[in-house]
Amino acid sequence: DFGRSSELAFVVEPSDDIAVQEQPLILYCQVEGIQPITITWRKNGVMIVDSENAFMLANGSLYVSRFQRVRGDGSSDEGEYDCMAQNHYGLVVSRKAKIQAATMSDFHIHPQNAVVEEGGVARFQCQIHGLPEPVILWHKNSMPVNTDNERYTLLPKGVLQITGLRAEDSGIFHCVATNIANVKFSREARLTVSGSHSTVYKDPMILVGPENLTLTVHQTAVLECIATGNPRPIVSWSRLDGRPIGVEGIQVLGTGNLMISDLTVQHSGIYVCAANKPGTRVRRTAQGSLVVQAPAEFVQHPQSISRPVGTTAIFTCVAQGEPPPQITWLRNGQILETSDHIKLKNNNSTLSIYGINQTDEAIYQCLAENSAGSTQASARLTVLWADGLPSPPQAVRAETVSATTIQVSWEKPLQNTKEIIGYVLHIRKAADPVEMEYQEAVSKSTFQQLVTDLEPSTSYSFYIKAYTSRGASKASEVTVVSTLGEVPAVPSLFIKVINSTAVQATWEPSIKLGQHEGFKLYYRKVHLAQYTGPVLLASNVTAYNITHLDASVVYEVKLLAYNQHGDGDSTVRFVSLRETVERTAVLNPPCDCMKDEQNNKTSTTGIIIGIHIGVTCIIFCILFLMFGYRGRLLMCKNVQEQLSTPQIPRSQRSAAGLILNGATRRDRDDRDLNGKQLDMNELERLFPASLSQEQQDKGMTSAHSPPAPPDDTQISTLPLDEFSIIEEQPDPLPKPPRGGSPPAPAPDHGPANEG
Repeated sequence: DFGRSSELAFVVEPSDDIAVQEQPLILYCQVEGIQPITITWRKNGVMIVDSENAFMLANGSLYVSRFQRVRGDGSSDEGEYDCMAQNHYGLVVSRKAKIQAATMSDFHIHPQNAVVEEGGVARFQCQIHGLPEPVILWHKNSMPVNTDNERYTLLPKGVLQITGLRAEDSGIFHCVATNIANVKFSREARLTVSGSHSTVYKDPMILVGPENLTLTVHQTAVLECIATGNPRPIVSWSRLDGRPIGVEGIQVLGTGNLMISDLTVQHSGIYVCAANKPGTRVRRTAQGSLVVQAPAEFVQHPQSISRPVGTTAIFTCVAQGEPPPQITWLRNGQILETSDHIKLKNNNSTLSIYGINQTDEAIYQCLAENSAGSTQASARLTVLWADGLPSPPQAVRAETVSATTIQVSWEKPLQNTKEIIGYVLHIRKAADPVEMEYQEAVSKSTFQQLVTDLEPSTSYSFYIKAYTSRGASKASEVTVVSTLGEVPAVPSLFIKVINSTAVQATWEPSIKLGQHEGFKLYYRKVHLAQYTGPVLLASNVTAYNITHLDASVVYEVKLLAYNQHGDGDSTVRFVSLRETVERTAVLNPPCDCMKDEQNNKTSTTGIIIGIHIGVTCIIFCILFLMFGYRGRLLMCKNVQEQLSTPQIPRSQRSAAGLILNGATRRDRDDRDLNGKQLDMNELERLFPASLSQEQQDKGMTSAHSPPAPPDDTQISTLPLDEFSIIEEQPDPLPKPPRGGSPPAPAPDHGPANEG
C-alpha cells in the first residue's frame, strides 16, 4: 500500500505498448477507493471522448477498436495516454503510457560478397529498423543456417560470423527480418573460400570492435569483437576503469563476443576488447561504451497525513533511476503551483504547506520521470476543522517602539471565545519566505505583546491566531510595520605613538557597528575644553595620523560612527607622548645602523689585525729562539779562541796544549773518559775574552787543522754539550830541515771539524 491513498488509489496503471496497424488495443486502468469513483482518459493531455473508435470499458480500461498510425483526418492513435480517477476526496492521475505503432523499415545495410582464404574469418552484416526490434535470421543457399555449428555465430543485431573457414562454407547468404509489423528479406551475398590454410605469420588485428550501446535494465547486451591473425589471436575482455566484469550473466559467443544478460546499472562502463598473440605481449585493442538506464522508482513514498488548520503539512517523495528522475507534484491531478505558503525543497523531493486551511485539503501526487520510464505515488492531506472554533482575532495593530522593538496589540475574537486557551503571534520579516516565520505564545488574558530583538530599519509582518483544545482559529488580518533606524554602535579605538609630535588612531571595521556612513574623529589637550574636529572619515577608512602635537601634555582622542539616523556613542582614549617616547627609548633604544655597520666593519678589521699580529709574534719568537741559539754558538767560538790563547805566562805556554773539537770521534771518546769537562760559566769566569788576546794568540792552531785567520772561522752547529777541555802531554814539534821542506802531516784519523 506504499504510495497509495486509502480514499483513492490505482491498482493497475496503463503501460507502454507497441500497437499493430488496424488491430485492436487495450489500455488497462483499475482504481480502488471510496465510491463513487469516476474514471476518465487523456491522450497527450487532452480528454478522450467516447467514440466508435475508442471508448472506456466497464472496468475502467480504454479500448481502441482499430489502431491507426495515421488516420484520414491526419490524426494518429500514437501518443501518451493516462487514466484519471476522482471521488469526493480528490483526483489522481496514472503514469503516462507511451503507445507506438509497430513498424519496419527497409534494410539500410545489406550483406556484401566476400573472398576469404581457408582457415580465416568471414563476417556478414545486415541492419534494419523496426518496432518492436526485428528478429534477424540467416539463410545459406535458401536454407536456414545451422546454428548448431559452433563455427557459426549469430549476433542479435544482424551479424553472422564464421570462423575457421572451410571449402564447404562457400555459398550464398541472405538475412530475414521479422516482427509483428512485417517480414523482409535482404539482398544476397556470396562467400568464396580460396586456397589452403596459410602458414605465413600475421600480426593480430581486430576486424570489428564493440559499438556504443544504450539499453535498459534487464535487457541483454552483446559486445562484438572479432579478430584475425596467424597464429590465431586470443581475445580477452576488461573494463577501462579496472573493475572486474564478473561472471554472473556473462557469456562468450563464438571466439570473442561478450554477452551480458539481465543488465543492471552497475554494468555501465567502457569495455575493452584485446586480441593477443599467443605467448607474447603483442596485442591490439578496441573499446566501446555500455550505458544502462533504469526507469524511475520510489525509494520513499509520500504518506497521507491529517493536520489541524493553521499548522504545517510536509510530504516527502524520494525517487531513483538512471538518469536521475525529475520530480513533479500534482494537486488533484493539476500541476502544483508554489506560493508563499507552498514550497518545494531538495530538488522537489519535499513539499511543505504552511498555515494550512480547508482549501489545501486534496490528494497530492508525486510523479517521477526519466527517459527510461515514469512512476507516480499519491497521498492525501486532511485538514482537521472542528465546529465552534473561535473566529479570527480582531483589530490587530503594530506600533514601532524603537530600532529593535515593536508592540503588537489585538482584540479578542467576536465568536466562540469561551474555550480560548491562548493566542499565538506569528512573526517574520516581510521579505523572508513563509518558512522563516516564527511564533510567540501569549496567555488568553493578554492582548498585546512586545516583540524585541528585531533588526533596525526592517519591515515585519504579524498575524494572530486564537487556540482552543480542539484547534486554532483562522488567521487574523496581516499587519506590516517597520522598525526605526538605529545609530551605529561604539567603534573600537587604538592609539599608537609615532614620534614625539604625532600619534596614529586606528580602529577595526565591524558588522556590529550596523549601517554607518563614516566616522568622526576629535582630539584635544586634556586641560582645554575645545576639541579639534570633527575630522570626517569615510566608512572604509580604519586609521588616521594626528600630527603637530605637543610632547609635554596629555591628549584626549575621541572616535564615533554616524549614519542618517545620527551619531553613535564615542570611544575615548588618552595618550601622553612624553612618557611613551621615554619608555620607548628605554625599552627600544634607537638603532644607529651606520654606526652598527661601522662597528661591524671595525670588529672584523680588528679580528684580522689580531690574527696577523699573533702570527707575527709566533714568527718573531721562532726567529728569536733561532738567533739566540746562534748567539750561543758564537759565544762558544769566542770561548774556543780564548782556549787557544790562555792568559798564562809565556814561559808556560808550551807546557800544555788545549785542543778544542779537533780530534776524531775515537779521540773525543777518549777525551770524554779522561778529560776534565767545564761548563760555560767556568769558561766565562776563567777566560774573559779580549781582542788583544786574540791577536797575541794567532800562532796557536787546533790539532790536525791548518792555521786559518780568525775572520774565516766556520761556526759548527754542534751542541754545547759536545764541547770539552782535554789536557794532553805536549809532543815536541819536529823542526823542519834546512832545505825548507815542511814536515810530513800527521796521519788523518777522520774528518776535522773547523771551529
